[in-house]
Amino acid sequence: MELTSLKGIGPTRLESLRAMGIVSLRDLLCCLPVRYEDRTRVTSCREARGGEVLVMGEVRDAPKLNRFAGLTRVTATLHDDSGRLPMVWYNQPWVCQQLPVGETVMLYGRVVEKNGRRALQNPQRVTEPSIQPVYRGVKGIPAKTFREMMQTALTQVDDCCPETLPRSLRLRYGLCERNFAIRQAHFPDSVDSLRRARRRLAFEQMLMYQAALSMLRGQKEDGFALPLAKDAPEAYWRAMPFAPTGAQRRVLEEIAADLRKGRAMSRLVQGDVGCGKTALAFGAIALVCGAGYQAAMMAPTEILARQHYESACAMLEPLGIRCGLLTGSMRAKEKREARRCLQSGEWQAVFGTHALISEGVEYQRLGLSITDEQHRFGVRQRSALQDKGAVEQRAPHVLVMSATPIPRTLALILYGDLDISVVDELPPGRVPVKTRIVPEEKRGGMYGFLREQVKQGRQAYVVCPLVEDSEMIDNVRSARATFDGLTRDELAGLRVGLTWGAQGAEEKADVLHRFAAGELDVLVSTTVIEVGVNVPNATVMVIENAERYGLSQLHQLRGRVGRGNVESWCFLLAEENERLRILTQTNDGFLVAQKDLELRGPGDLMGTRQSGEMMADFLLDGDVRLLEEASRCMKQLREDPALQEERRAVEAEAAGYYRDRLSQVALN
Repeated sequence: MELTSLKGIGPTRLESLRAMGIVSLRDLLCCLPVRYEDRTRVTSCREARGGEVLVMGEVRDAPKLNRFAGLTRVTATLHDDSGRLPMVWYNQPWVCQQLPVGETVMLYGRVVEKNGRRALQNPQRVTEPSIQPVYRGVKGIPAKTFREMMQTALTQVDDCCPETLPRSLRLRYGLCERNFAIRQAHFPDSVDSLRRARRRLAFEQMLMYQAALSMLRGQKEDGFALPLAKDAPEAYWRAMPFAPTGAQRRVLEEIAADLRKGRAMSRLVQGDVGCGKTALAFGAIALVCGAGYQAAMMAPTEILARQHYESACAMLEPLGIRCGLLTGSMRAKEKREARRCLQSGEWQAVFGTHALISEGVEYQRLGLSITDEQHRFGVRQRSALQDKGAVEQRAPHVLVMSATPIPRTLALILYGDLDISVVDELPPGRVPVKTRIVPEEKRGGMYGFLREQVKQGRQAYVVCPLVEDSEMIDNVRSARATFDGLTRDELAGLRVGLTWGAQGAEEKADVLHRFAAGELDVLVSTTVIEVGVNVPNATVMVIENAERYGLSQLHQLRGRVGRGNVESWCFLLAEENERLRILTQTNDGFLVAQKDLELRGPGDLMGTRQSGEMMADFLLDGDVRLLEEASRCMKQLREDPALQEERRAVEAEAAGYYRDRLSQVALN
């Protein structure tokens, strides 16, 4: 059966599906729901609070219809033995005729609380309990139509999606059959069936990935084996104007050991903000350039790239290493000169932004590619820098650095393809940042504390998710409105600055310079200050609408304070939840990243997605225990002679599954 044979798919909808990467019936069946609506458990009216619920009760009075400004609102009240629950429907006037008065009905909707009042918004009538799949939206195809298409496609699941795992392996690990798993993943009979289905598909995805990695390891290109002296790392530290921590010494020795091997290094250096990762990157650059090769370090923002360049001029040029800078905003003449210096080898180390991987940039002998704050780069961007360095069919060494590894990176670490160095020691005098969740009613007290910090000569950041107020997004604070309000009310009399990403380069640089110089007490901004801003005197970080950010980004923002030797604070303006509580409990970026993996999933491990669920692919549950179990399974298949038939079967499936992607996988 072809896609066009499914009911409701004409030429227009076929194009919409193709735009989402769905070109076959198998692709459609592999497009799993992004979430589910559990319409099996009834919640009483009294207990219905926050989130989606199924309620059952009686509508005793006729619904009321109100019209205003061309819009409609229908209101009614549901009653059960526990009490009553107000309901509201927006722009659905027909509900008045469809809601039976005096009868018991089941309704499913989202309970929203505002100003102490709650209401069930836009509930749908439910005729029988079920677990409803919710798919990612496809332009031009209504959700109901998409579900009907999927139900028809599932009649062909046996032909489209045959079994991939040996029966003996499935029995050993308690995995259900593939066709059962796909059916239940789309339209589960029960919560338990859904759990079993997701476990099976997640395990399979991870096992195939493991098998593909095994094949990739055999194809990995040789790297440059550098003849480094045994004391080369120590010689670098002796030349520095500071004493390294024990962790820094250990990690540079690990990097040096990699550089001496004939295989290209693929190592992640992870540590909290301020632990000295940049000095380690410069150490790696010094080792590589001292052996006659070039090094390139790519940063996500021009501010950070320029900061690295200026630091390198001070720390590396005295060692005889010529440094250069290449960014997108440079004049055409400057870019031409930069490209000449790279191609001729005049520059041994270059620092820059995405311009380092732009067309026309060629390196003479690139031996080391470094990506800093790598959670800000896409997989292809990181790979492009690596690919620029192929010399004599030898791959450059790769070093990636992050204060918080993204879930995809952490997943790679779990399965052994990235070596990891953890800088688990802060320089002497650093004090861990204290993180607190601040509800709206305590906002005033928080700003009072901020004022006290300024009186003591300290500085503060206030970060907002938007630049301007938006009519499309309610209850989200913008930087401009916050700046206006703070200068007028809570922080009146203080020196407050404002910056954002699209601000003019000169104006932005001026604001950041004034803040760094202590000419501003408070800086209101968007996340433009997430990386590359180093002001040790700043001791307070306020993050508005903290619930809108990922854990990694919150951890990075928190890292803007606590860079001196005095107590610092990070205040998360939001209602308390599980995600935010993690940040109040630890400053360890690795633990934050592991929790991020559990909550968000590891992304498309063989593709380019950084996190979240996979489109046209089977999703991973993000359960670290399951991922580790699949990893152990593949290890056993590789090592146990009695399981070689199973191993061959799994690797054959993986080869077919990843046939078109193996050559494009970025292992950094």
